[in-house]
Amino acid sequence: MEYKHSGSSVGANRKHVQITPKYRYHMMRSEKLKVFCRVAIEEACKKHGIRIEIIKVMEEHVHLIADVPRTMSDALALQIIKGGSSYLLFRICPNLRKRYLRGHFWTGGYFCDGVGNSNFTATYTYIENQELHHSASR
Repeated sequence: MEYKHSGSSVGANRKHVQITPKYRYHMMRSEKLKVFCRVAIEEACKKHGIRIEIIKVMEEHVHLIADVPRTMSDALALQIIKGGSSYLLFRICPNLRKRYLRGHFWTGGYFCDGVGNSNFTATYTYIENQELHHSASR
């Protein structure tokens, strides 16, 4: 893990994030929509200095590990990720508006947890193996 240095402090702010489309619709069944979703999230993050270490788009949720600027709260980071990606998705795929009339692609809630040196490998592996995890539970 690379620590960031500022005027009087040193540290990191990596987060494991899980977000879900509204009503838990299986919106990312098609490979095309999975790619659009991943690109929309990556672009929203890049625009605000959030670096994505890994992202996995499943049929009805997305997992990612993001390196968030230390001055940014979890709530602001998720607002940027969800709001920015939602905006881009509706611009890329206008047909999504037929399903989401109010313009909210993601649910109001989210999962966000800190990822440090001790649990990074386990969290990374968990996200990397999401297909296996979900195929075993069906």
